[in-house]
Amino acid sequence: MGNIVILVGSNRKGGNTDLIAQSFAKGAKENNEVEIISVANYKVHPCIGCNSCFTRDGNKCFQQDDMQQIYLKLSVADVIVIASPVYFYGISSQLKAMIDRLHNPIRDSFKVKKLALLLVGAANIPTLFDPIKSQYQAVLSFFQLENAGMVLVPSVKEKGDIKDNPALHDAYELGKNMK
Repeated sequence: MGNIVILVGSNRKGGNTDLIAQSFAKGAKENNEVEIISVANYKVHPCIGCNSCFTRDGNKCFQQDDMQQIYLKLSVADVIVIASPVYFYGISSQLKAMIDRLHNPIRDSFKVKKLALLLVGAANIPTLFDPIKSQYQAVLSFFQLENAGMVLVPSVKEKGDIKDNPALHDAYELGKNMK
């Protein structure tokens, strides 16, 4: 049994990103401990690149926000799942702020071994997810993480469009097979 943390990058509760993350979580809970961290429930300021966390005791960021709670949750994760809507060929800005705060050297104490990606987007073009996949591959390579899988869903614009999409089953199965 492992620990999985799902970072959900949508502020729209019950939206397509939330639904695919919930489907993944349902499958993953069969064999793992799962926690969902939604940007809708946390206040995280963007990294300003001051690097003070490299010299402060405990690598603490000077910013007083909810990222300290998130660091604690991520520190026990074996797998991190990134779930995001795609806005203008990138993940949501709220999720990007959370991820950028991992610039902190505290991340070197994490035991994460795998990363997975769940993306939903309104457009239906072949290159919709390419910029995010490129960044994802760079992170896998730099941190020597295993790709635990991806579920990429185009053509889901309105809230609930994903409800009859086979991608929900794919996300469930990806979660179920997480070990």
